[in-house]
Amino acid sequence: MLSVDGALPLSAGLVEAVQTLCDAAEDHADPGPVVIALSGVPDGAASGPVPGGLDIGLVSKWERALRRLERLPVRTCAVVLGDCGGTALEVLLATDLRVATPGARLVVPAYGDAVWPGMALYRLTQQAGVGGVRRAVIGGAPMSAERALALHLLDGLSDDPAAALAALTDDLPGRDVAIRRQLMFDAARTSFEDALGTHLAACDRALRRSAAS
Repeated sequence: MLSVDGALPLSAGLVEAVQTLCDAAEDHADPGPVVIALSGVPDGAASGPVPGGLDIGLVSKWERALRRLERLPVRTCAVVLGDCGGTALEVLLATDLRVATPGARLVVPAYGDAVWPGMALYRLTQQAGVGGVRRAVIGGAPMSAERALALHLLDGLSDDPAAALAALTDDLPGRDVAIRRQLMFDAARTSFEDALGTHLAACDRALRRSAAS
């Protein structure tokens, strides 16, 4: 389990922590989920200055770490405790299942007079659509947990999000998550004909595994 405080600026230490989490998930034989606790928003999230020490090299390493998290061979789960912004929001958008406390808000950070143009904007739009996130992206307006739930950016609201998350994952299979996840991602931009071969290969893999068990 990892905790990410979105009130803190992006750092090399946070990149390393996410990479270490991914190492552990990839090396562990247990298909159980990875759980990440998320909270906090940057000071002056709506119009704060760019954090000192932030450069494009660090941002690139961070985006690669998030992409690796997004492709782990196990389910990734987020527990959102209160307002969630900055790096915490970016991690949230790279996870599979998400539960938040009622009253929480998703806050897209903005530096100077504009929202930070990182890959969080891409994921927000891919996951909720342009219309769903326009106010957050253009104006930096915080998004309520209820609104995020309606847009399927969250999977549930609970005063005990960890318990709610456990209930969501108890009966879900843990194997071949990465394959199913990638098929889901590709479906939005791949024609039926192009997708058919990949899906048949995944079906063949599932049949072979069933026959061998």
